[in-house]
Amino acid sequence: MNKAVHFGAGNIGRGFLGQLYSQSGWKTVFVDVDDVVLDALNIRGGYQIHIVDRESYIIDVENVRAVRGTDTNTVAEELKQADLVSTAVGQNVLKAIAPSLAAGIALRAEGGKPLNILLCENMLNAAQTMRTYLDEFVPDHASRYLEEKVGLIETVISRMVPITPPEKREEDPLYIAVEDFSILPFDAKAFVGPYPDIKGLQPTHDLAAYTEKKLFIHNGAHYLLALWGHEKGYEFVWQSAEDKEIVDRTIAAIRPVAKALAIKYEWGADEVLNYLQNIIQRTQNRGLGDTVSRVARDPARKLGRRDRLVGAALLALQFGIEPEGLVEGIVSALRYNHPEDKGAGELQTIMKTETPEAVLSKICGLSSSEPLFRMIAESVAKT
Repeated sequence: MNKAVHFGAGNIGRGFLGQLYSQSGWKTVFVDVDDVVLDALNIRGGYQIHIVDRESYIIDVENVRAVRGTDTNTVAEELKQADLVSTAVGQNVLKAIAPSLAAGIALRAEGGKPLNILLCENMLNAAQTMRTYLDEFVPDHASRYLEEKVGLIETVISRMVPITPPEKREEDPLYIAVEDFSILPFDAKAFVGPYPDIKGLQPTHDLAAYTEKKLFIHNGAHYLLALWGHEKGYEFVWQSAEDKEIVDRTIAAIRPVAKALAIKYEWGADEVLNYLQNIIQRTQNRGLGDTVSRVARDPARKLGRRDRLVGAALLALQFGIEPEGLVEGIVSALRYNHPEDKGAGELQTIMKTETPEAVLSKICGLSSSEPLFRMIAESVAKT
């Protein structure tokens, strides 16, 4: 039986990768630091995934065990025998797992068998970032192996996996609920050797196109639904997705970047707009229980120059398309505040102490000479 080692036994790890491996007849070794989750995985040897969609059902994930992420030697031994590795730990934790990955790479270098690592991180330039971390920790004797035999594979995470409510986690530390969608596009060009026969893995030779479509349309629409739902006092994103005024406003805002993507990648306009409509429909899934506060949180990060709103607006302008609705969304994000969101509170402090121009430079990475800078500044001044 083939073995996958997956870093991060959280929502994406258990709720997505674990399912794909199990349904493909693979065994999975999770690497994590949560003792409660680790113990539960090792005692049960599996868990259940609750699919909540038009038809709800349960998937049994089998052939599972777990090891502690801080036990570098044990993790390295697991990596030595792995047929595939994947990560879903979050941008801030990638560097923390690099020493264990490097130790495993050093062991594998002795045999020379290629190692492919699926980076399921929902971040731009994940492969380059991971390469930088590994270069720091991989010993000299394994550097050539890292360069030639280790594939750092970027992916596009499109499955919606909301945060598990605390009460559900208390009842069962392994409880996970997800939507039915389970396709994982990955960068085919970065793979070393033949692709593994794993259900749901979809090789693509133009991952940048998938990444931008997912970031600017999927993430962008999801974020706008949350922001404008917050302004109406909604608790759940599905409430926004069923509010015709918010949906129409969201579609109008995303339409310019959808048109720009169609031009850039020579897609049919209907294809991109249908993708947007599909995202709206998937977001109406009440069973996911996704909250407005979760999706709207940490606005400063999501207002980055290359992220879902500012990046989308810049792309639209690049093709001569006015991003009026996206500018409205950016202003809503700049004004977003929630008492339990530390990041939102920090942004509001910056908004009160800095000039709008300084905020757009510091948070959005925009210069005063750019048209988008002027459009946002004027919109902020009017509200």
